[in-house]
Amino acid sequence: MRIGYACLTVGVPGTGFRTCTARNATPDVLSELIGSNLRSLDNILDYNIKNGIDLFRISSDIIPFGSHPVNTLRWWDDFGEELRSIGNKAIYNGIRLSMHPGQYTVLNSPDEDVVKRAGEDLMYHSRFLDAVGAGPECKIVLHIGGVYGDKKEAIERFVRNHRRLNNSIRRRLVIENDDRHYTISDVLSVGGREGIPVVFDNLHHRVNCDDSRTEGEWIASCGRTWSVDDGPQKLHYSQQDPGKRPGSHSATLNADEFVRFCDILPNRNVDIMAEVKDKNLSAVKCINVVSPPDIQKLERERARYKYLVLEHSPKGYHGIRELLKDKSAYPVLEFYRLIDDALATPVTQGNAMNAAQHVWGHLKNACPGSEAEIRRRMADSVLSAKRLMWKLAEKVQERYLLNSLYFADVYS
Repeated sequence: MRIGYACLTVGVPGTGFRTCTARNATPDVLSELIGSNLRSLDNILDYNIKNGIDLFRISSDIIPFGSHPVNTLRWWDDFGEELRSIGNKAIYNGIRLSMHPGQYTVLNSPDEDVVKRAGEDLMYHSRFLDAVGAGPECKIVLHIGGVYGDKKEAIERFVRNHRRLNNSIRRRLVIENDDRHYTISDVLSVGGREGIPVVFDNLHHRVNCDDSRTEGEWIASCGRTWSVDDGPQKLHYSQQDPGKRPGSHSATLNADEFVRFCDILPNRNVDIMAEVKDKNLSAVKCINVVSPPDIQKLERERARYKYLVLEHSPKGYHGIRELLKDKSAYPVLEFYRLIDDALATPVTQGNAMNAAQHVWGHLKNACPGSEAEIRRRMADSVLSAKRLMWKLAEKVQERYLLNSLYFADVYS
């Protein structure tokens, strides 16, 4: 089982993607942005390798205006060396890549202009994966689209337009159930007819459900649409945000609920894409939950969360420290329960000040000239003090703090 996440990496400096407006999208600007984004992607892969994350969905924004006429660059040639280097790193380290065009890439629209743009966007995604040298197991995920008042005809239009696609797109294309129009039964019907692998999305299924089979049975049916060349079956996994509309992704994944989902899987030879707001943090959580016991993994996680937890809940901070004193145990579920409970606690001024003072303790010997300014900022705004402490941590290369999630809200 591989577990991954989509597009953005939380709490890791140097991994953000940049873009611009169409009006400012000159060749020079676009070239600079593409170079920056590819460096960020390379940094993301380094982070994933270090953390045992073997599945990653690349953001469609990696090439700004990748399928738009304003981008006239032959970026696949201009950045060929960088793209091949990224692909080689992924291949060497066994990382499976994918992409997922956005909601405006609709192949079954009755508007031919929309279909034309969808084809161009799919070509862009396919060209990117080709440029990094990704194999056919690296997929492009798409929804069937809208209904437009006639679901049967909309499906037929998808089939016709799918058959018109370039073979380089078709070999990568997979389809998933959505939370409004097309159930997993609908998508399996299309996938079986056209030989398209089907991705089962658990939250979409729960919102737009065909309950004629169990989830495990639907997952098994989807698995039969994947050939050896397609790679292991892919699933999309998310949990409902309790305060939002049905189908909204949660802020983090509950580890106990994830374990219950894994228990219904027909087999463990699957790749699970976590769709969640805290991205890589939940991916690492889920990996640790299903991996063989290794207390050092939890110690590393504690080090990253330590001051963020303290800022929210000193009680949670002390509870985690006590939990990990027994080095012969692997209390992974209780560990993440404590973290989730702590981070759900609102930050108070007193707790924020306490955490900031602890963090300053790592820096004050290396930066004695900054203490008065730090104290002044703490009294005025803890966030301002955090910003300065982050700059100082970068300056003196205080690795413990540079790896801390405490600063995730202040660095770019």
